[in-house]
This record gives sequence, structure tokens and C-alpha cells, in this order.
Amino acid sequence: MTDHSQPAATPALTLIAADMHEVDRVIAARLTSSVPLVGQISQYIIAAGGKRLRPALLLLICGALGYRGAHRFGLAAVVELIHTATLLHDDVVDASTLRRGRATANETFGNPASVLVGDFLHTRSFQMMVETGSMRVMEILSEATNVIAEGEVQQLMNMHDASLDEEGYLRVIRSKTAKLFEASARLGAVLAGSPPELEDACASYGQALGTAFQIIDDVLDYDGDASEMGKNLGDDLREGKSTLPLIAAMQRGTAAQAAIIREAIEQGSTEQLPAIIAIVRETGALEVTRAAATAEARRAIAALQALPGNDYTAGLLHLASQLLDRRA
Repeated sequence: MTDHSQPAATPALTLIAADMHEVDRVIAARLTSSVPLVGQISQYIIAAGGKRLRPALLLLICGALGYRGAHRFGLAAVVELIHTATLLHDDVVDASTLRRGRATANETFGNPASVLVGDFLHTRSFQMMVETGSMRVMEILSEATNVIAEGEVQQLMNMHDASLDEEGYLRVIRSKTAKLFEASARLGAVLAGSPPELEDACASYGQALGTAFQIIDDVLDYDGDASEMGKNLGDDLREGKSTLPLIAAMQRGTAAQAAIIREAIEQGSTEQLPAIIAIVRETGALEVTRAAATAEARRAIAALQALPGNDYTAGLLHLASQLLDRRA
């Protein structure tokens, strides 16, 4: 057990900047296809950028546990391709038109092409994971992709359901979002040949971090700036998603306030969006939601006690702490 209460000041992502460049090189090399549209759409969404948190998490865990082998680049690329495939499919399901400040792939190329290229990214990622020659790696990633798909279906079933509670909400995001964070962290431990208890600690860190990330993302839908976030304010409401800020607002608000939110979720309407934003803020729902994210971040930080004390572990701690200050 190591005391990580005084982390190094070095930002987490600076530690792995060179590694991330190599991951980007691997991704670019593996997006080649004899079908031009496949490469065109793949490059379009990869080039949109993003935080690349999942591959970064894998690389940081590898660094913390002393693994410097080349497989870390391939597997970091794999988790980013899986994530990108889910984004392509998500945007089709949600009929989204904007992501990361520009038109979504489905808005630009159409739904059929986006779905099929998402399938290509999934299958390419499985080709790449086979190259590690590790059944354990394939087990982790195949289970993760299956759980993510289940989470997507469960979220679809929850659409326009204003009776969803916090437990049901967390169940979906732990499947849909946090599972790939968990798998990324676990893969780093597996590559390093870690014992089961250390592998589980890394997975717990990843799951908690991913859960906190999604909770904060849902806060920003009602507390952010649409131009800064690169997404439309109120998207979740338009899709009939009952997220934690809305759940908390219905629980804490008056019967009339709860009725306004309930109708909006059930109808998928943003007509009352200004009033709903006001209700979410007035009832303290954002504070409740941020507190839930804080609890998850603390769970992530607690899991790091099992890791050796070094700059990479300090970087992981910084990543969890920084999440609580996220505004976009």
C-alpha cells in the first residue's frame, strides 16, 4: 500500500504523449481498406479528436506497472477503435447531428454508411487483438464489447421512461460507458503480468473513472456551453433519456416541477428546456449529480492504493481529481 496523497504535478497525459503519438500511428495504419468510403469515414471521425481517455488509461496503467512492450500500442489502438465504432452507432441511434463541434458522420455520410463502417471498426479491432496471441486479452475485450452492446439496448428500452431511478441509470452507464474504461485499465494490468488482486484494483479504478466521466457529461448537458461542449444543449432530453440531473430534479422538486420534467422525457420534447434547466439548477440537482461523480472519483483514487508509487500512478490520481473540475 502506497500513500499517493502528494501526487507529482506533471499532468497525466504529458507522461504518455510520445506513446499516444505511436498509438495514433497504429490507428492510421490499420484504417486502410480497399473500399475508399471505409477509410474516409473512419478518418473523419478519428480526426475529430476527443480526449482519447481509454487508450490513455491503458498506457498509464502500463507505465505505472512497468510494462514497456509494443503490445500496449496495439491494444490502446484497439480500445479507441471500439470506442469510435460505438460513437458511429450511437449517433445513428440518437439521430445526432453534432459531435465535438462538427457534423456527425451520419449527418455527413448517411446512416447506412455510418453503421457499416462502425461494423468495420469493430471487426478490425478484433483482428488486431488476435495479434497479441493472448486468450485473456480476447476474453476481456469480447466481454466488454458484449456488455457495451447490452447497455446500449438497455438504454434504448429506458427511452422516454420518466420512472427510471438512480440505480437504473447507473446500471446503464456502467455497461455502456464505464465498461470500456474498466477493460482498458484491466488490459494494462494483464500486459504487465499482474496478479489477480492488482488486476482487479486497476479494473475498479477504470470502472469508477468511467462512471464519474459519464455522470459529469450528463451534468454538462444542463450546465455547459453548447459551443464549448460541441454538442447541443438538451440532447439527452430530446432523446427521452432520463439522466441523473433530471432524476434528482424530479425527486427534489415540487409536484408541478416534476410533472414538467416527466412530460418532457416522455414526449422527448425540448419546448420547456429553459424551464427545465432552471428547475435542475433551483432544486440542487446539479450538486447532487456532481456529488455522485465525486463519490466515483474517490472510489477510483482509493483503488490506486494497490499500485506502486511513481509518476504514472500520480498521473492516474491527477486524472481522477481533474475530472471533478471538468467544464467541457
